[in-house]
Amino acid sequence: MKLKNMMLTTGLALTTLLAACGGTEESAAEGESAKEPLVVYTNSASDGRGDWLKEQASEKGFDIEIVEGGGGDIANRLVAEKNNPVADVVYGLSTMDYENFKKQDMLAEYVPSWAGEIQGDINDPEGYYHSIVKQAILMIYNTENYDASSAPADWPELWNNEEYHGQYAILGHEGGTGRAIIAGILNRYKDENGEYGISQEGWDELEKYLTNGYHPAEGEDFFAKVADGSVPISGIWSSGIVPKEEEFGVDVAYATPEVGVPHVVEQVAIVEGTEQQDTAEAFVDWFGSSEVQGKWTEEFSTLPANEGALEYADEATKELAESVTVQDIDWGFVSENIDQWVEKVELQLLP
Repeated sequence: MKLKNMMLTTGLALTTLLAACGGTEESAAEGESAKEPLVVYTNSASDGRGDWLKEQASEKGFDIEIVEGGGGDIANRLVAEKNNPVADVVYGLSTMDYENFKKQDMLAEYVPSWAGEIQGDINDPEGYYHSIVKQAILMIYNTENYDASSAPADWPELWNNEEYHGQYAILGHEGGTGRAIIAGILNRYKDENGEYGISQEGWDELEKYLTNGYHPAEGEDFFAKVADGSVPISGIWSSGIVPKEEEFGVDVAYATPEVGVPHVVEQVAIVEGTEQQDTAEAFVDWFGSSEVQGKWTEEFSTLPANEGALEYADEATKELAESVTVQDIDWGFVSENIDQWVEKVELQLLP
């Protein structure tokens, strides 16, 4: 406990620590004193999610402390801390991250009470992580700049049609959305004899994508450029559209490529080595339930993995689920190669 306290109070610059008050749920407290807050790592606390979760959790008797960062940053921190874990629970990120964690024995096996309510074969069959939210990774455009006939219909048009050069934002590859876009592009060019499983044509296409787009400066909100029309096209995670539209007072539409769009499944898991196993299990049981995920999707326009929560989704979210197909991506292949792909991007392909 002393080591955990020391690491939390020093606060690495990578993350923002948000404190909450309250006790642990009665069922969790039976097995342990749980005097420490439950530490929750996530890349999905923006747009009010973290504050909402803390408030709702507190009402159920959970005292949680949220550590927030980009998907890549949170994943790297968890790996760095695997021998002395600080986190008790992690949610968000993507399946490829959890596969990596599982390979390194970083997750505790636990099957939550709601596991059987998840649509499709997206939970870990071995019981180490379970699905909460499905995020479609979309290419959006400002409807004042383009309409359905003039907007790009698929990602390759961005770099192969000069009309769109400099008109699309490139999200950073340190985040889960940026990595999913890279995966969606490279997955079209799988080649077992190619570098890191990708053909030379694939690397050439990715380089053109990186060269002909707009790279937001550090701290710059990419959606502000979409909203003012100066860079009217961008990738985005599906649940981010509605709050961004409301924040900037703009309407956007999204492309529906025939090949489909990447779907990143956000998961939740308990970190191996937690000193609050009972409380962590109780929290996961509560957080992933149809009731809580229903409120989550109602509040933040997410597409829930829990079948019982889908009824709470708004019409726009339901329409999205029906209008885009899932791109066929081998996420196991992606998980094995994504770090090498990103390294190649950083060292060789960025303009």
